[in-house]
Amino acid sequence: MPKNLPLKGIRVANFGWVWAGPVTGQTLAFLGAEVYKIESKARIDLTRKLPPFGGGEPGPDRSLSNHACWAGNGSVTLNLKKPEAQAIARNLAAKCDVVIENFGPGAMDRIGCGYETLRAERPDTIMFSMPAAGLDGPMKSVRTYGLSLTSLTGLDSLTGYTGGPPIPVENAYSDPYNGILGAFPVIAALRHRDRTGEGQHIDYSQQEAVMHMVGPAFMDYALNGRNAGPIGNRHPLAAAAPHGVFPCSGDDRWISIAVLTDDEWNGLRSVMGDPAWTSQPDFESLQARVTNIEALHSQLAEWTRHHDDRDLAEKLQGAGVAAAPVLNVGDLLDDPHYKARGTYIEVTHPLGFKETIYGAYVKTSRTEAAVEPGPVMGRDNDHVFKEILEIAPDRYDKLIADEIIF
Repeated sequence: MPKNLPLKGIRVANFGWVWAGPVTGQTLAFLGAEVYKIESKARIDLTRKLPPFGGGEPGPDRSLSNHACWAGNGSVTLNLKKPEAQAIARNLAAKCDVVIENFGPGAMDRIGCGYETLRAERPDTIMFSMPAAGLDGPMKSVRTYGLSLTSLTGLDSLTGYTGGPPIPVENAYSDPYNGILGAFPVIAALRHRDRTGEGQHIDYSQQEAVMHMVGPAFMDYALNGRNAGPIGNRHPLAAAAPHGVFPCSGDDRWISIAVLTDDEWNGLRSVMGDPAWTSQPDFESLQARVTNIEALHSQLAEWTRHHDDRDLAEKLQGAGVAAAPVLNVGDLLDDPHYKARGTYIEVTHPLGFKETIYGAYVKTSRTEAAVEPGPVMGRDNDHVFKEILEIAPDRYDKLIADEIIF
């Protein structure tokens, strides 16, 4: 008989907005938590407006991006601009173990759902706040999205071609990164509550979390006074050569190769057939290869361009060399490893169309997460308002008519 997922019985009120907050809820849901995203037609979440749409028909319930980003979250609709909706939100929070929000500092207080208010109703409540720069400090009110967070953390200053200007990270990388990482302090707080009975307010700075990605460059500056800049695909500490992405046969096919040790270099030479150029003094040691990395990469690219990316990666891996094909987005759904692990799954949305979304990226040895697409707006209204909050049917109907549940 299957055992329960580890967070079964934990209920979450998720005020999270756009991507980061909903992904925290998603991660907790994959572990068994009961998660309800609080939203409203009065202020439709940005991810619900993102194309592509199911069947090519735009609509807040048809965004495929939303269905992937919010998988695992439920949905209740409350127009939090109205005081009565705010009171209902407080009642719901009191029925939940965890409250998630990723607004700026003070936003939850303005809708009557700040930590001290919720704590007065339920002393062991756990609130997870994930503003861009934390709940205090000079930058606490800074407005950001995922793209600007990589700028504030210094990460964008490191990306780009060698010697050229910064080329910022294209994707809103910070959002899912923080969403998944953010689930950890929530789980730690739940464990603390189990042991002590105490709730807590978690101050999670998104930029401080992303800042870990600049760790090597930060240490180099702190210890050596060197201020890093864009270096293309080179190793950030000049500890590997070759270290880059190289062309392969076919249309826009590439392979990444990283060599840190002499054993790995010899493995690469073996797969190449030990050509004469690899024995030149310019490449006889790691330091020599780092010094002459442009010439090394040029020679290596002339060889890789005649090989299939996947076949070559397999051969190099067999020789102990860290190598991988550079998969494009179209490759991901057909990749045998991702297929075997259920990384992407096809589901049927309640509106009737099929779509592909993420599978459960958190897997446990004894249980399997049930994954369903992000919800239709208000999917859980009846259950939450009538059953959990025990709102009488006639009042429930009036709340809908008055666009409080909206």
